[in-house]
Amino acid sequence: MNSAPASDLPFMDAFPAPSREIWRAAVDKVLKGADFEKKLVGRTADGIRIEPLYDRASPALRPLRGETGRWHVAARIDHPEPAEAQRLALAELEGGADSLTLAFAGAPTARGYGLVADDVAALDASLDGVMLDLIRLRLDPAPQGRVNALMLAALVERRTIAPDATAIDFGLDPVGQFVSTGGLPASWPEIGRRLAQTIRSLKARGFAGPFITADARPWHEAGASEAQELGAMMATAIAYLRALEAEGFSVEEARDAISFVLVADTDEFLTIAKFRAARLLWTRVQEACGLTPKAMVLHAETAWRSLTRRDPWVNLLRGTIATFAAGVGGADSVAVQPFTAALGLPDVFARRIARNTQLVLLEEANLWRVADPAAGAGGFEALTQALCEQAWTELQGLERQAGNGLPGIVAALAGGTLQADLAKQRDVRAKAIATRREPITGTSEFPNLREAPVSVLDVAPAVRAKPKFPLAKASEQDQGDLIDQLAKGAARDVALSAPEDGLRTQTLPSQRLAEPFEALRDRADAAAERPVVFLATLGPIADFAARAGFARNLFEAGGLSAPSGEGFAKDGVTDIAALAAAFTASGARLACLCGCDAAYAAEGAAAAQALTAVGATVWLAGRPGELEAELNKAGVRGFVFAGCDAVAVLTAALATALSTLP
Repeated sequence: MNSAPASDLPFMDAFPAPSREIWRAAVDKVLKGADFEKKLVGRTADGIRIEPLYDRASPALRPLRGETGRWHVAARIDHPEPAEAQRLALAELEGGADSLTLAFAGAPTARGYGLVADDVAALDASLDGVMLDLIRLRLDPAPQGRVNALMLAALVERRTIAPDATAIDFGLDPVGQFVSTGGLPASWPEIGRRLAQTIRSLKARGFAGPFITADARPWHEAGASEAQELGAMMATAIAYLRALEAEGFSVEEARDAISFVLVADTDEFLTIAKFRAARLLWTRVQEACGLTPKAMVLHAETAWRSLTRRDPWVNLLRGTIATFAAGVGGADSVAVQPFTAALGLPDVFARRIARNTQLVLLEEANLWRVADPAAGAGGFEALTQALCEQAWTELQGLERQAGNGLPGIVAALAGGTLQADLAKQRDVRAKAIATRREPITGTSEFPNLREAPVSVLDVAPAVRAKPKFPLAKASEQDQGDLIDQLAKGAARDVALSAPEDGLRTQTLPSQRLAEPFEALRDRADAAAERPVVFLATLGPIADFAARAGFARNLFEAGGLSAPSGEGFAKDGVTDIAALAAAFTASGARLACLCGCDAAYAAEGAAAAQALTAVGATVWLAGRPGELEAELNKAGVRGFVFAGCDAVAVLTAALATALSTLP
């Protein structure tokens, strides 16, 4: 530890300078022999150590954003109806957003909705009143991303706007299409040819780009760790560099065509470190390519996998933490998931709250006024460096799989090795969620069975019509000519190309962490009446309150009601007969004994026998220890405790509780 300079804090001269040894001695005294590593040292999903204390670091010169000032406030436009999409777009811009992300139908981020534009006139109606040369626009990657890009370019031409006056990120992402649809419509060299042709056509019109997006969201939603997410994102960018270079682009031109999307999650420290690490990694890639490093274009989006359908108000806190971390970490623009996004298409209120989350951090907290505020903080510098090292290892592992004309990331996907690695990480996290070592507030912990419903837009999922005529071969299409045709009113189908023999792979899942608990809640809510667990409390309230509270919290996470009262103690002793009678009157099938260890030793077996005699399936809250055999003999069939598999426990509890209900 380093003390502050005496000139800054002169009163500190009166105190001895602390040392790590003095601190460790004080900590050991408090631990009283407990293991320091187990108690105070954490680990990330990648195994990176998180120490309880770091020395002040000497900040190295790090790559920062390419432009100073505020980050850009982005909002997604994803309503299928042009008139409603236009209304939402104007509301976003009038409310403080300066960047719009267009999610067309079919884009993974549209979640079944998305802009439906069969021609440029429909797209024009969706953006009526939006001055395309005064804001920033992004296209979210989509399976028909090339067509979407050409349509947007045609709209700019139709409005007679100078392309070089616009700031458009066209969002072309064949690798993202590969993992979201399970295939590519042609071989990888042909995909590279089409990509290069599209970019040349757009550049010839005067658009500056970026044109390609290296999108980390598919990896994150499939369960990737921070290092896996960064490694896959960098490997994707390298694949695009090589594809464009093979088509005659200079490495510098190819570099300038690429932007990045990175996910901001609810772990504030790790997210800040991840965004800082992304810039360092891209700088290193550029240096390896012989380029003078240039700042990456880095867009942030708050995590889809962290959203919950239950108690969605907690998503406001998740979004705030993630936005703070992305802004402090150096994102160029940020999009916040509306808090109701997991429930359906968000309404104006949810979108306004998402937008205002950023505006408060920008205009009231003034987070943008300091570039890289984490610089010099030992914890952040250590995490950033460790993430860089781990992500570089992941990148190298992917690059080693290159072969047969495929870049590393594509070969890893085609061979299924990346999917297998992500599945392993997903399983590890799923276990942590199930055991509540990674708690989800409002879902797996502190659930609210009486939560009020929230509103979303009543909109049917978007449906794209099939092409009305045979599609042309890609080799017969001229991208510049297609832009002209679209601008003159041709249907978007004219820009589609006939699929050819291409690559196939296993798609990556898009999963939210809360889904296992939400499925349990849905099952409980679908019952004719809410299933109940009877909390069979032993002893006075002071003895059973802790475990009764634990049990109620656990069972309510699965949608089971678990009411408890004042107990059944008389003069400190449980009235077993009254306990059994109350169970019978409750109509429950499952009873859970709740009490202190002494009560379990004195009354647990008798209570279990009495409850079993009146038809109860008996569980016990807490670890049984040496009493397990005796309690099992008395009729206890299960034990619930901190660290148990809550999903498995609640699945069994629902099966028991619902067995007597219609």
